[in-house]
Amino acid sequence: MASSSSNATMVLPFALLACCFLAFACAGNLYQDFDITWGDGRGKILNSGDLLSLTLDKTSGSGFQSKKEYLFGKIDMQLKLVPGNSAGTVTAYYLSSQGPTHDEIDFEFLGNLSGDPYTLHTNVFTQGKGNREMQFHLWFDPTKDFHTYSILWNPRHVIFMVDSIPIRDFKNLESRGIAFPKKQAMRIYSSLWNADDWATRGGLIKTDWSKAPFTASYRNFNANACIWASGTSRCPLTKTTAGSAGGDWFDQELDSTSQARMRWVQKSYMIYNYCTDVKRFPQGLPAECSVA
Repeated sequence: MASSSSNATMVLPFALLACCFLAFACAGNLYQDFDITWGDGRGKILNSGDLLSLTLDKTSGSGFQSKKEYLFGKIDMQLKLVPGNSAGTVTAYYLSSQGPTHDEIDFEFLGNLSGDPYTLHTNVFTQGKGNREMQFHLWFDPTKDFHTYSILWNPRHVIFMVDSIPIRDFKNLESRGIAFPKKQAMRIYSSLWNADDWATRGGLIKTDWSKAPFTASYRNFNANACIWASGTSRCPLTKTTAGSAGGDWFDQELDSTSQARMRWVQKSYMIYNYCTDVKRFPQGLPAECSVA
């Protein structure tokens, strides 16, 4: 991890970040951070803003989005997934910009038959191009309690973390002609929806509507992030008396201990890696797959 020793506020070195400034959205009232955007009442903010729930039934799923847009940040949310037989359902939690050349950073949780593990599906889109899927099983039951799912997004890395353990690091390899998400502001989105045409065993297992309604829960949102808004582009890159103001996450990389933990997860729990799927890419694996 590297931090500037200067106390000066640094201007982001990207000309296209002309409307970004750093702010902190601390864990607190979800009414302040999110809007329920669809589901006809199936999405709810509860407990005076401490809890958010999404529900899926045979008629409709539901979803929410952040009130703010972000360009770089450390985003944390605690989720408790649909319990029991959740086959066919998908709980999506992701960052995305808009338009055909959008950027996107995805967590998707693919439902299961009772007793089988959830599949955690990750993907990164840059300028409208995805096809960078990595999938994992988790080392715990994500339906029994809340667990923290984090995205650390800075100009050099997109790091996916589960309970502070890194599981994937998508690096900035623009020097090799590989696009990286650094120019488009993104909102946070989440949805609970029916995808039984593909979600569980490639669509072989269908949603059992006798188990509906299905519910996923959210709490303890926290964002140390550059918020996209009208104004001057400034992000402090130093620690302040209030704590870490960008210095920890803005230039963070995985140290040797974190790299070892990520290798453990990928060796023990990864079930799909696009970088090893030679049948899918007969003309050659994507360029980033050749970089360790």
